Formats: sequence, structure tokens, C-alpha cells
Amino acid sequence: MNPREKQDAEFDKLADAMLRRIERAVSAFDPDEADVEMSGDVLNLTLGSQKIVINRHRAARQIWMAAQRKAWHFDPDAAGKVWKTGDAELVATLEAVLASLLGRSVRLGIS
Repeated sequence: MNPREKQDAEFDKLADAMLRRIERAVSAFDPDEADVEMSGDVLNLTLGSQKIVINRHRAARQIWMAAQRKAWHFDPDAAGKVWKTGDAELVATLEAVLASLLGRSVRLGIS
């Protein structure tokens, strides 16, 4: 395995783990609130007529999220546990978007 393939595999492992944690957390919501669908490396969260799309982007080594006519590109920390862009963090941003769409406080419990 060449160095690029190794880096890609490491990134995929970190990004997939985060996407799975998000999938599990949102799957615990009432099914009337949120529909969760993972297809390949794309996680779709549907809340009524609103959609949140979260996916890994290997070429950029980022997790991308789109919701409410906005988009974010999150970079992992060295351990791959915290994904940030500027002053925004993936889990906190997702919690804020979910809270806005659901009209209630949301804590995903993802570390």
C-alpha cells in the first residue's frame, strides 16, 4: 500500500466512525421527527420537508454538511474525534441545526 492509499484508508476510517456515531444518535429520535438513511458515504437526515446531508469528502479529507441553505467543510483533529471549520465544530453545528428544525434543545451525546 502506497502512502496516499494508507492516508486515504486512515481518513476513511475516521470519517466513517463519525458518520456512524451521528447516524446512531439521530436514529434514537422519534421516527416522526427524523428519518435517517446512510447510503455509501452519505448520511441523509430528513426532518419533515427539511434535509441535512452529511458526507465524507476523501479528496479534501473533510466531512461536509449542508443544511438550511448553508454548507460547512469540517477538518479532523489529529485523533479524528473533533471535526472543525473555523470556529464551528461538527457536532455542535449539527445540534444547533437540529434544534432549529425541531424547535427543541438537542444534545446528541457524541464525543
